[in-house]
Amino acid sequence: MIKAYDLLLELEMIGTEQNRKVYRRHGVTGYQFGVSFANLKRLAKRIGRNTSLAEMLWCSGVQDARVLAAMVADEQSIMECLLDRWLADLDNYILTDAFADLVGRTRFALKKADEWSTSLQEWVGAAGWNLVAQLALHDPTLKDVYFTEKLESIEEHIHERPNRTRYSMNNALIAIGVRSPALEQAALAVSDRIGKVQVDHGETSCKTPDARAYILKTIQHRKRKNKTPSKDGVVL
Repeated sequence: MIKAYDLLLELEMIGTEQNRKVYRRHGVTGYQFGVSFANLKRLAKRIGRNTSLAEMLWCSGVQDARVLAAMVADEQSIMECLLDRWLADLDNYILTDAFADLVGRTRFALKKADEWSTSLQEWVGAAGWNLVAQLALHDPTLKDVYFTEKLESIEEHIHERPNRTRYSMNNALIAIGVRSPALEQAALAVSDRIGKVQVDHGETSCKTPDARAYILKTIQHRKRKNKTPSKDGVVL
């Protein structure tokens, strides 16, 4: 049986100062070991799905352990109340992205997308809009009207939301724009009206993608590759 204590020791051993410096530049301010994502993914594959272990890892408060917890938690059995507790601990975009990836695999994805995307809190809002993007890319059951309403919200609120929430809203705009031809036109129009989205990426070389350019580039790439719908029904 894999124990959380042993995993924490292993994480500490494979973390590096160079990675800690990189993560700090990307906004990680809490305690961390500096484990690369390649090593986190390797550990997650070895562990498999284990929500009990994930809870213990998350409770450690260590950034790397929490990212790993989001990777190994069982999306089929995890409880909504646990997700809500973890939500309150989000304090950087790396952890928020990993957490949203987990929630997006659960039966609560749609509910939490609607609930969290209206939040004025930076990381809650970012998680919510990450979920909207995941739904746009991977859930073929939702009607266009659902995403049309999200586009209206993006247009109305994106410039007044906190920094990383704006970034996630911009990503959701792109994801919606590549979902269907009708939504493509609607998203392009919204992109034109909102203009440039300003996001502070700190001491990194990261850039905020131009939604119009990214949508059109993705559509053209699909046409060149003559891609067909994926197994879940959405062209990716």
